[in-house]
Amino acid sequence: MAREDRELLSIDELRDRFTTGSVSCEMITNQFLTRIQSQDDQLHAFVSVLNDRALNVARAIDRHLGAQPNKDLLGIPVAIKDLFNIEGLPTRAGSLSTDQSPAQSTAFCVQRLLDAGANIIGKTHTVEFAFGGWGTNSVLGTPWNPWDRNTHRVPGGSSSGSAVAVASGMALAALGTDTGGSIRTPASYCGLVGTKTSSGLISKSGVFPLCPTHDTVGTLTRSVKDAALMLSVISGRDPNDEPTLRAPALDFVTFLDAGVEGLKIGVLQQDELDVSSVDILRLFKQSEQILAAAGASIDQHKLPKRLRDYLDEGGRLMSAESYAGLGKMLEQNGCEVAPEIRARVFASASISILEYQDMLAQRQQAQETFLSGFNEFDALITPTCSNTAIPVADVDEAAIVTPFGRFVNYLDLAAISVPMGICSDGLPAGLQVVVKKYDDALALQIAQVIENAIGILGPEKP
Repeated sequence: MAREDRELLSIDELRDRFTTGSVSCEMITNQFLTRIQSQDDQLHAFVSVLNDRALNVARAIDRHLGAQPNKDLLGIPVAIKDLFNIEGLPTRAGSLSTDQSPAQSTAFCVQRLLDAGANIIGKTHTVEFAFGGWGTNSVLGTPWNPWDRNTHRVPGGSSSGSAVAVASGMALAALGTDTGGSIRTPASYCGLVGTKTSSGLISKSGVFPLCPTHDTVGTLTRSVKDAALMLSVISGRDPNDEPTLRAPALDFVTFLDAGVEGLKIGVLQQDELDVSSVDILRLFKQSEQILAAAGASIDQHKLPKRLRDYLDEGGRLMSAESYAGLGKMLEQNGCEVAPEIRARVFASASISILEYQDMLAQRQQAQETFLSGFNEFDALITPTCSNTAIPVADVDEAAIVTPFGRFVNYLDLAAISVPMGICSDGLPAGLQVVVKKYDDALALQIAQVIENAIGILGPEKP
């Protein structure tokens, strides 16, 4: 599935065709809606498809094309994870227990997409309350990874439907959230580019919370350039989200092709990497060689703690904050929630305020210790996941999906997952580029070097 085999253009290619009038927005929108109609019965990516709304937007763009300002995402079909409020639509958060009434306003970052001309074509499935990495949902159903049309494989979670929608060509880009790998894992499993952005870079106003200290908003796209364009639109200051007022304005596009000459990139010690399959390790070594050949210096970096320690500490914090937000609702009689989700939420139900404050202090100390040893590096690379997507039938809900995700959120870093190739089972795998907070543009720059060497994967065709 090399780039020349793709059915779909990139964001800027498609936008340019709209603005020059060489193709109508209505025609392209109809193509996406037709793909959804033909594929989503199996793939189960969408909670709701906004057929009439999307076509009305497309027709309005075509009618007023000459008067349209130069909008960055004009006419681009985008899917939205069902954690984001859209006025007039319910936000289910993957559950039957949430308020099913229509939202009264639209999430800040979704409104920025609309203001930039994006055409929202639907809301996508998620793990219940976004609390899971496999992408499974026993209440509303599990989306189907499009890389295997014969075996129902996990899409990765919790931004499962968003990843499936983009990987299958039912959307050109999608919004997701990442609390411990919830964008990066589905990006790896579905052959996409997924961004875990710096906290505070993108507003969380109007987004269903799970763990406020870890939650971030990000994107799922097929290319690094498309990710950069999406991030350029959705990042920015929101008066209703105070951390965004302290975040710098980043340029995601200008230096995208600047390369990695002179950068110092760290890799984990081998015993931390050896949890990965032989195929993953082979592709990871290939990625190291690509970056080294492009001029980067690759050196081993020992983390102050084991990945497992960060997993455990971050997991306790996630459970404590999820219980604070969801516990009262889940304790009500008749609240229909999957047992594995209920167990995760209630795992830290007995934690006191003092214990929670100690957990926050421990996290702060862990961040400072990590950064003191990481300052000599520009970035750290790891596999995104230790294996490719497994069959849904083989899922152990108690198992760790990937050891490489949660430490990024716990340590308040930023990261991107970019495809690093296809494994011997025919399934994609991702390389994770981890950078310091607000170095998101650098992560994109490094990922672009990998994409230039490997190519763009997908979309998978039916």
